[in-house]
Amino acid sequence: MRDTRQGWAHTFVSTTVLAHKSAPPVVPDRWGGDSIDVPTPGRPPELTVVERSPRSPSAGGLKRPEERARILHTFWHHELQAAELMCWAALRFPDTPEAFRDGLIAIALDEVRHMGVYRRHIEALGFELGDFGVRDWFWQRVGQVSSPVQFVALLGMGFEGANLDHADRWAQRFRAAGDVEGAAIQEQVGREEVGHVRFALKWFAEWTGGTDFDTWEASLPPPLTPLVLKGRSLQRAQRRRAGFSDDFLDALERWQPPGS
Repeated sequence: MRDTRQGWAHTFVSTTVLAHKSAPPVVPDRWGGDSIDVPTPGRPPELTVVERSPRSPSAGGLKRPEERARILHTFWHHELQAAELMCWAALRFPDTPEAFRDGLIAIALDEVRHMGVYRRHIEALGFELGDFGVRDWFWQRVGQVSSPVQFVALLGMGFEGANLDHADRWAQRFRAAGDVEGAAIQEQVGREEVGHVRFALKWFAEWTGGTDFDTWEASLPPPLTPLVLKGRSLQRAQRRRAGFSDDFLDALERWQPPGS
């Protein structure tokens, strides 16, 4: 299995070597093997997993390099989890079309590249990976999905869709703090996430017959709801580029928990 894409994906998820997570080897050309369950990711000893994340700093707090590095470290870990979960899905759902699994691996490599961008700026601010705790928040939620439809609904259309909103907000906050490079990184990642969301929308439509809001909401694994899958304000231009319709975005913007 070592010379297959499944073997590559399994090693990436399970390794505890930070250098491997940061710069995995070339991906083999072929798939092979059965479904593989990887319930939890390998965590390098440099990383300390915590139960709770610190509160986001205030706008003024971002003027301190340590607070900017802390936030970037969190974003670095988000990218790591996304890369791992793309590989996890390729292992978990081996009966999906090869084009889908190839796309997951390609997105995982994008996320690894984003990890490198974040790491370089963290180091430029005078800090290292592991200087701050990490929380496996996405693993705790996405790792519970039971179908490829749930996977693309939650990770691609949900969390990565929300990142289109969050990236713009954080870019504004970094720029206001005087960190122009940090702001540019947020904007770069936000632009490149558009293709990841488009990929999820494509396969969701392939498997469900469309991308309407009600079908998407029904595909989210409980107890998750649309409330945590959008930013404080929607980046409609970016979301439209990814393929969301105005009807979907109107429904997402209006959504509130029942009884609220």
